[in-house]
Amino acid sequence: MGAGQGVSDAEEKVSGVEAAAERKTTAAWSNGFSLAMRKPLASPKPTVVNLRRFAEIPVARRALNYIKNRISSMEWRVEPRPGAVGSGGAQQQTRIASISRALQAPNTSDSFQTLMEQLLEDVLVGGFGAVELELTGDERRPVALYPVDGATIQVNLAWDENPDTMRYVQKQAGMIGSEGVSLLDEELMYVRLNPRTHTVLGLGKLEVAFETITQFLSTQRFAGKLAANGVAQYALWMKDRTPEQQERLLRWWQDEVEGSGHVPVLSCEEKPEVLRFSGGTDADLHLGWQQFLLAMIANAFDLPPMMLGVLGDVNRSTAQEMADEAFQNAVVPLAKLVAEHLSRDVIQKRLGWDDLRFVWSELESRDEMNEVNVQIKLLEAGVLTRNEVRVMRGLPTLEIQ
Repeated sequence: MGAGQGVSDAEEKVSGVEAAAERKTTAAWSNGFSLAMRKPLASPKPTVVNLRRFAEIPVARRALNYIKNRISSMEWRVEPRPGAVGSGGAQQQTRIASISRALQAPNTSDSFQTLMEQLLEDVLVGGFGAVELELTGDERRPVALYPVDGATIQVNLAWDENPDTMRYVQKQAGMIGSEGVSLLDEELMYVRLNPRTHTVLGLGKLEVAFETITQFLSTQRFAGKLAANGVAQYALWMKDRTPEQQERLLRWWQDEVEGSGHVPVLSCEEKPEVLRFSGGTDADLHLGWQQFLLAMIANAFDLPPMMLGVLGDVNRSTAQEMADEAFQNAVVPLAKLVAEHLSRDVIQKRLGWDDLRFVWSELESRDEMNEVNVQIKLLEAGVLTRNEVRVMRGLPTLEIQ
């Protein structure tokens, strides 16, 4: 929220939400599975459990955290929707303050940032993000928001767009005879990433990268064993040895030489030949292949490879361009999708306030000084008023004397 929010609002973040809102769903099932299993691409299969597990490896976590943390930490505001009928007035400002307080403290245990982090995690991992919306009956905080495990949500394919007809059901997969928790369209904010016409399910960025991450883990596991000498890289070839002599030599090598640090002394007519199974260089670790896989994982998250540690062909002139590319391609579209759902599902559909919308204050411009200079020029030219500029900065308006 903007920096100019009153101190009284900050003091009321924790109180007043639990009064009338009764939650229907649970935060998450102990073993949640997607009810519509997608076609497997490789072994292991991209089930919800495997997607959650893959989200914890360093490469995937880096990509997830870059997008998730960047969005959840941005400044935001609630403002009048352009072109809305009946906008303006003290009543509208009161409703803006009410929904702002509700979003600052969406429930008794979450802040706006923690709520967004949980929502964005599910959206990026599986393409499903769900938040339950319950009316509180409190005018100061009219709605409560509860994060829900999106993998436990079923979508009613026969929904007829009737607001009184059940559209969603929260149900754990494999529970035979369980009816689950029915939810109306206005009671759940369901965010789909990459929506498609042939399915009601979204497609998460981690799902796109699942096969590549599987290959990356296999390559990294092999390279780790090779670097730790867990894989034999050479052998000794000695001619004209009987099986008894071969057995004695192996026993002597294992008992007296291997792991002792002593210099072995061999006396034989012909010098033993060393057979190498690899080149003995870093090429055996397949570092080039690992960097290629990292670049493919970055592509799945709409990020430049630089963000995942692939620093080839990166210098001071290209680094800033890649950072801007990451913001525009990975952060901006998802942030606008979340803002659209908050405006439509929470403010307009659940509360019925069609003249308001949710906006990320710092989404359009990342250069703070450039934004300030533009606003100063517009103010000096008379295009904007002081109060309009203050609203753009997330500050309260001043009384005109």
